[in-house]
Amino acid sequence: MPQIVLSSGIHNQTPVVKIEFAYHQPVINKLKESTNARWSHLMRCWYIIEKEFDLEQFKNLIGKDYPINEAAFTKRKIAKLSVGIKQPVKKSLPVLNPGTKVQIQEFEKWMVSKRYSKNTIKVYTDCLRTFFRFFAEKNIANITNIELVKFNNQYILANGYSATLQNQVVNALKLFYSRMQNCKLDIEQLERPRRSHPLPNVLSKEEVAAILQAHANFKHRTMLSLIYACGLRRSELLNLKPTDVDSKRGLLIIRQAKGKKDRVVPISEKVIEMLRTYYKLFKPKIWLFEGQESGTRYSEKSLQSVLKQALAKANNIKPVTLHWLRHSYATHLLENGTDLRYIQEILGHKSSKTTEIYTHVSIPGLQKIKSPFDDL
Repeated sequence: MPQIVLSSGIHNQTPVVKIEFAYHQPVINKLKESTNARWSHLMRCWYIIEKEFDLEQFKNLIGKDYPINEAAFTKRKIAKLSVGIKQPVKKSLPVLNPGTKVQIQEFEKWMVSKRYSKNTIKVYTDCLRTFFRFFAEKNIANITNIELVKFNNQYILANGYSATLQNQVVNALKLFYSRMQNCKLDIEQLERPRRSHPLPNVLSKEEVAAILQAHANFKHRTMLSLIYACGLRRSELLNLKPTDVDSKRGLLIIRQAKGKKDRVVPISEKVIEMLRTYYKLFKPKIWLFEGQESGTRYSEKSLQSVLKQALAKANNIKPVTLHWLRHSYATHLLENGTDLRYIQEILGHKSSKTTEIYTHVSIPGLQKIKSPFDDL
């Protein structure tokens, strides 16, 4: 049974109560049915607007079924009452300057012409709009590195946003100002936040097997199996076409993946037989995995839902994502004795350093280490 942790936070410049717990579908269902909680992709947790939150009511509705840790929320609430903490956050950002708006639109067209991915274009333009709205009273040519420090302190850190967003703002500004002349921002001196070095999340082979076998729906089972069996990213699976499966050579062709790179990955006879059965049942026309309408690509949201359903059926309460299957594939290859250079090629990593992170979670090497405690 997962513990529910309550804490205070800021979402879209509004004080909220963050509701965090290890992924557990019954808890999610309870929150949806009994409260006005909403999911935040930015904070990666559920939340309720603080003005709408009643702690006693929440405990009566949820606390009778699940343990609640309210220490962080209560402590923050008492501190705010005692010292009157004020968040150094603007209530609402000003409207974007029309001239700046045009420049961002031109920058967007330039990125499209340079064939940046749709996701990168959206992230960069959103970052620029937020940054320039924060400094709406200034001419963008007069913005200096000092303004970036101010933005980080008074907007990103004050709102509790992640270091990832902070890094994305730096990337967007560097690319935007690299095309401008006579500007005061020194892009070479833009400093990034200190990088964190989290370990990849890895499932055991038994956990992977339970997830892959959970679905009775053969299409759903095939999609999850292919992600693990070939170490695919979500987008790589959804962009596959039937012709990308080379059954005679035992290869799967990944086209225009991250970094606009093509690569080939080995595919076992067991997976090929699974795909043959799938093809006979569903007869895909354009995409290997299509949506409800023939010829349309299966959606990312639906694929995430497929995984969530599998986790619930397998009674796995871990906050598993599709990328965990890719991490697990790489780690299991390493544990089976596959050379890191081959794993790097299969995963499509540009640098070997990216692949080397799996050595830190490989079990056989760690299990050989004997603790001095055993000799006491």
